Amino acid sequence: MEKAKNVDEYIAAQKAALQGNPGCGTNRYNLAVALMGKKKFDEAEKELIEALESSPNLAEAYVQLGGICLQRGDIDGCLAYNQQSIKVRAGFAEGHGNVGFIQLQKGNIDEAITALQKAITYNSNFLQAYTTLANAYLMKGLIDESIEANLKALRIEPMFSVAHNNLAIGYLEKGEYSKAIEHCDKAVELGFEVAPQILEEINNHRK
Repeated sequence: MEKAKNVDEYIAAQKAALQGNPGCGTNRYNLAVALMGKKKFDEAEKELIEALESSPNLAEAYVQLGGICLQRGDIDGCLAYNQQSIKVRAGFAEGHGNVGFIQLQKGNIDEAITALQKAITYNSNFLQAYTTLANAYLMKGLIDESIEANLKALRIEPMFSVAHNNLAIGYLEKGEYSKAIEHCDKAVELGFEVAPQILEEINNHRK
């Protein structure tokens, strides 16, 4: 099949393929993702549900359905779909990562930590999972663990501004002000909007 020149052409190609093979879960999934790109969430949802009827173990489809729920502000629906994604594929790192993120939003810190630890077990390069885990540790008062998770994120991507910002906060908590200043400055340099109260506190410790 020729490469589509744009999303509309890609959508048309997927629809054409489905006419010849309506039971193909992968085609339906690809169509749904393209529809989500066009913000056609209701159509995408319908395709994802049909994709799962054809391919019940398509964990990615559950994650996308969770994303649609999140668009609608339905955090519990999002959690349920992501939990379903790891039910059909136990080692699905993205599903575990999303469960962890949502549990943290809901204030369930221990559940978040458990899910995020699983996410990085299944994908040791899962950048967002490390920084979300670091936030969860910070909220639980586990400063050293939070710093370690952020440093692991920076080993994967040294220019990840979120991790630098988190490290600035972690080192502030520990009273290691020179390291806090270094990571805060790096976060700002990389375009991260550091919270004003953190900037103020950091500035108070500049020589």
